[in-house]
Order: sequence, then structure tokens, then C-alpha cells
Amino acid sequence: MPKNTDHTNDIATPVGVCPFAHGAMSSIPKDPHGCPVSSEADAFDPFSPTYQADPADVLRWSREREPVFYSPKLGYWVVTRYEDVKAVFRDNTLFSPANALEKITPFSSEAEAVLKRYNYGMARTLVNEDEPAHLERRRALMFSFSPEELMHHEPMVRRLTREYVDRFVNKGKADLVNEMLWEIPLTVALHFLGVPEEDMGKLREYSIAHTVNTWGRPTPEQQLKVADSVGKFWNYAGKVLERMREDPSGHGWMKYAIRRQKELPDVITDSYLHSMMMAGIVAAHETTAHATANALRLLLEDINTWNRICQDPSLIPQAVEECLRHSGSIVAWRRVALEETEIGGVKIPKGGKLLIVNSSANHDQSYFEDADSIDIFRDNASEHLSFGYGSHQCLGKNLARMEMCIFLEELTRRLPHMRLSPNQEFKYLPNIAFRGPENLFVEWDVNLNPERTKPEILDTRQAVKIGAPAKDAIFREVVIDQIRHEAKGVVGLTLKNKDGGDFPRWSPGAHIDLLLGDFSRKYSLCGDNRRRDTLEIAVLKEEEGRGGSKYIHDNLKPGDQLRIKGPKNNFRLDESANRYILIAGGIGITPILTMADRLAEVGKDYCLHYAGSDRSSMALLGKVQQDHAGHFECYPKSEGKRANLQAIVSEADADTRIYVCGPDRMIEVLEELCESLPENVLHFEHFAAKHEAYDTSKDTAFDLVLANSGMVVSVQPGQTALNALRAAGVEVESDCEEGLCGNCEVEVLEGEIDHRDNVLARSEKAENKRMVTCCSRAKTQAIKIAL
Repeated sequence: MPKNTDHTNDIATPVGVCPFAHGAMSSIPKDPHGCPVSSEADAFDPFSPTYQADPADVLRWSREREPVFYSPKLGYWVVTRYEDVKAVFRDNTLFSPANALEKITPFSSEAEAVLKRYNYGMARTLVNEDEPAHLERRRALMFSFSPEELMHHEPMVRRLTREYVDRFVNKGKADLVNEMLWEIPLTVALHFLGVPEEDMGKLREYSIAHTVNTWGRPTPEQQLKVADSVGKFWNYAGKVLERMREDPSGHGWMKYAIRRQKELPDVITDSYLHSMMMAGIVAAHETTAHATANALRLLLEDINTWNRICQDPSLIPQAVEECLRHSGSIVAWRRVALEETEIGGVKIPKGGKLLIVNSSANHDQSYFEDADSIDIFRDNASEHLSFGYGSHQCLGKNLARMEMCIFLEELTRRLPHMRLSPNQEFKYLPNIAFRGPENLFVEWDVNLNPERTKPEILDTRQAVKIGAPAKDAIFREVVIDQIRHEAKGVVGLTLKNKDGGDFPRWSPGAHIDLLLGDFSRKYSLCGDNRRRDTLEIAVLKEEEGRGGSKYIHDNLKPGDQLRIKGPKNNFRLDESANRYILIAGGIGITPILTMADRLAEVGKDYCLHYAGSDRSSMALLGKVQQDHAGHFECYPKSEGKRANLQAIVSEADADTRIYVCGPDRMIEVLEELCESLPENVLHFEHFAAKHEAYDTSKDTAFDLVLANSGMVVSVQPGQTALNALRAAGVEVESDCEEGLCGNCEVEVLEGEIDHRDNVLARSEKAENKRMVTCCSRAKTQAIKIAL
């Protein structure tokens, strides 16, 4: 339950007993544990117009203060933060998807009678099925989603897109939803499934009815009409399936499934095929139609980004991925807890229903830097949860990506001057799952259509790559504006965007990756994070380093062009504490100074301790002394001053946060000194990875046992666990791949880990419950992980 902050009396409440006097609060809504819910949780209404328009913004309060809460209106526990949502998606044995297609609004007996009249029997699909049946069926039907098979659909998508744009390109205005974005994905969906193209209008009616039936809140009168349409949809799906059975040859997922049924009759049953036929028609097109409409609205509202992809179509896949993160078509999914558990420190009872809001998770500032902005150079955009995560991740995600890329390519080429029609109101079908505007009105001056003077543009096209854009291909082009002497052996670089645009906002502790030839180096940002026109870093020349800092010192000059990744943040400042101890060793001052600046700005109690060889080598010392007088202690070794770390942290308590960046030995000492403190007190960042120093000559092979599927992945000597998982087709997020960021971390259920990362604290390594797969290995023959 959320922490009780009521201190009206000093009497301790026994563990497990609600601190509120229930008798005096009988009229206040309560969660299943009997504890009162907050006013925000009580007011939460996912069917409200404001939530439908922007669910992530409506749930900002939750991400910031109450990331897991009980909604009395829904009877669901609502989960809103990235790590919590991802954890629920990942664990499909504790959190069952069985309620994913359950009606959120129970129907009247009259409406249920209508469904019964049609023999409606929607059962298990890939969306709502438990293990082991889910993975068994998923594996049996994966073939149609392979890159080679998906590429068969590209010519048709291009042809349809060209034909539909031809219809309105010379009109000067269009409703892109009704004139393009609904019918093309539906046609593609039918082609993918192998279903003959029939009455588009009727299928659109059926799809909307299915959405309202499952995830909407229809009135009793509306329920009768919805039930009738859903029943007809069910019968339609059955009739199409029977026609396919007569001749299941040729392309099409459902035809392939019918052929596979003959080989695996116990896995692919008749009822399963019928349910998948109906669900597939909806899932394969409605999500893509909504996602594209959302993306176009976002891009046309952010005209600088729109102009950027018009000028450079190679950026379109990155734009698609960022739009999917920012405003995907799936708002939330549902799960049910099979055992009593905790999510984000909140107790969830056995049988508790969960609404996991991935659209909120995708705006979590603790995971995505400047999360509310559109940034097509965000290299972790593909880590969004719009397609879910884990074994239930959307099978059709890459077909949707391909369609969206082709739509944007055609529109940016032929209508780069297109703009949103002014004063339009965006309306959404009220439901808890799918989100996209019902209309998207745009207009343009037909006299400016590029093809009128350059008809050859119609012959150009971008090569389509199946899947998310590779992280290695996502970078910003910047120019060195200034190089300055910061201290002995330290230079400062001021960077500007090559195109003159602003950088994203960044938070204290953030860094960028500087791409220099074949190598990449991380440097903390150390300037004013309120400025958007420049980024600043400070680089210490390390004679015994890997060559990056020497290259910067010896070769770079103002005007040189560079490539960078970021900003991104693996060293975030928790602003919820009352007291802060900041400790910097040498060049470690760069992230620590930005934290001090922020704490001073918000009026927090802090002290900055800065240690170095001598004053002349201590970067940014003048700024520290000027801006943090009274909150600053300096320890130049040349003057006989050393930081007494034991004394510095001796008064730290649970409401203190200690942030340190410096040499490994400094961090190791602080870990020892803070062992008795709660885990969230000490936070650190290393200068560089140290696992390269490990002797890898005696590394042996070991097995990774994937708990959710039973799959066994062998990791060979010289191979990382991360690469072994990828080779086996298991998706694991990663970033630095040096043991510095923790993005590739997995939960360990059994086995002992040989920890080689610089991410986990000593206590976390001792617990043996997490593994950083890019560098750490197993001490035992096999380890079981939660994948």
C-alpha cells in the first residue's frame, strides 16, 4: 500500500494493519485491502474525454506520486511506470493475460442473449492465452511473421498507398483517416490473413463493435446494437474460415494455420482458428490505422520534425519508432495476478485485476529523457512498450512498422507542404485499449505539389528494413562551437546541432555518447540544462586510456563535425529526499555539478565534496566555488587535504541520498560504508567499464534456462549472454554493452552469477537476483532467468 504520511499521532501501527480507523471512514472508497484510496485514484476515469485525448498526461500524477493505485470505478489496480509495466509484461506466469479480452463493462442479459443467438464463442487467442499453450501455438504460427514473408506484402502496400494518395493529392484537403488510413491497413490485414477483400464499411463497423464490446463502456441501449454487430462478425469470420478450408493453399496467415492444423491438431484447434480469424482482422489493421493517424498528427504539430523527415526520408523509420513510443495505438493491456504479490512496493491480492498502462510507461521521465517531446534521434525509442513486452509481444509489430514507413514516405514526398486543418477537434472512441483520432483533416496548396514540376519524384523510394531501426544507425550530427581549457589535462567542448535546431531537454546526471570513428565514449553533460541550443562536456586526457580522450585533445578543433547519441541518463537524481551528499573525484565532477545546480535551484539541503590531485587539475572548480559557496568542500591532495568519507556519510539516514562519481576505489569504499543504509541511499556512476580487466581465458560455457518458455540457450566461451540470447531470437534491450548502464539486466531465479558489471551495488550482487547480460557470466553450469 502507499506509504502513510499522516503523522497526527505517534502510536506505531502494527505491520499488516491498516492505520486508518475504518469505522470513521466508512464512506471513503477503499481498495481490496480495506485501505482508503487517494482522491486522484478515486477520480480516475479511463473513459473520460481528457484521458482519451492524452492518457499519459492524465496519469502524470500517478507516475510521479502513486505509480500503482487501485481504481474503485474499474475494480482494477492501475500500473503506470515503465519498470513496473515491463515487469508485469515479462512475468506471464505470475500475471496471466486471461482477462485481456474480458468485457470491461458487463453486458445486460438482453445483450448477452443477442450474442448467444449468434453462437458467439470467442475463446483463447495469442493475446489472452496462458503458458504453455500460448508459446506452443505462437511458435507453430511464427512463419508468416518472418522478415522474408513480410516482405511479400511490401509491393501491395506501396501500390495501395500510391493509389489512395492519387485520389486526393490534387484536391487540396483530405480526412486522412477516412480517405486513406483506415482502408489501406484493413486491405493489408485481409491480404495478410488470406481473407478476400469484401465490404470495407461492414468490416469497419464490425471492428469498432468488437472494440466497444471488449474495451468500451456502451450504454444498455448501445449494448444491443454492439452485440448484434459482434455476433455478425463472429459468423462472418466462421464463414470465411470454412471457405478457406476448401482450398488452404497460397499465401495468408490463416491459410498457413489451417495447413499447420493438419500437422498439430491438438495445438491448433477449430475454436482457436475461429477466434484468431476474428481477432486477427481487428488486430492487424485497427492498431496500424490508429498508430499512423497518431503519428501524422504528432509530426504535423511538430513542424520542425516534419520538415526534417521531408528533407531526409532516411529518418522516417526513426520517426515511426518515436511516434510509436510517444503516441502508440494501444493505451493499455490487462492482466490478473495468479498469486498474492507486490508491484512497485504495493501489495496486489491473488486474483487482483491489473490495468497496465503502456502509454503512460512510454512517458516515464525516469526512463526516457525529455519523454513528452518528440525526438527522432532518441536511440532508445524502440524500447517503448507500445507492442507489449516478453512472450506476448505483438506478432504483427513489424508489419505495422513497414506500413507506417511507407505511408510517411509517400506523404512526405508528395505533400511536404501539408498542414493540419486549423480549429479541428480530435475525437476518440471511448475505450481502455485502442486510441486514434476518428478524423484527421489536413490541407495544402495544390499549386505547390512537388510532382507538378518534378514528376520524377514519383519514381523514388526508400528501401524498407523489417524491424525497428538499428541503434547504431541513430545519431545526431553536431558541430564543435567552442573548445576551452577547463583545467590541467581537461578541455571543455561546446556543441551545437548541425542544422541549428534545439537539443532535447536533459536532466542532471545525463550523458552523451561521442562517436569517434570506430569507437564510442560516454561523457557527462556539465552545462546549464535550461539551455536548448548547446550541450557542454569536459574531457580529461587519459594517457593510459583507450584512445578516445587523446584523440579529442590532440585532433578536434572548433568547426569540426561530430556524431553523438543522447542525451540519456543512467544516473538520475532522485529529488524526493530532504538531504543530499554529493561526492566527486576528479573528472567525476561533471555529472555531480549538474545535480548540485538542480538542488540549489529547488532549495534542497545539500553539500558537495570535491576531491582532486591539485586545484589546477580540478575541472570546473571556479564554477563550483562561485555557484555553491556554503554548500561546498574542496580536497586538493597537493594541499594535504583528503575527504574523510566515513565522516561524510556518518550522518546519512534513510532520507538522505548520496551521489558519487569518481575512481573505482572511492566507490568501493563508499559501498562498504553504506552497507547498513537502505539500498536507495547510495547512487554511483563509474568513469568507465572495468570488466575488461577480467581474465576471460578460463571462461566456460553455461546454459541460460528461460523460465517462461523452458527454452535453453547455450552461452559459449568468448560469447556474452546477451549475444547468445539474441542469436536464439530472444529480444533483450541493451545500450552501452559495457556493463555501465544496466539496460540488458535480467532477473535471475536460480543459479550463481559471476558479476562483471559496474551497475549493480555490492548488496545487489550478493543477493544474486539480477544479471547484466552484456558482460556477466554464470558460476554454475546453468542459471534460470525470468524471460
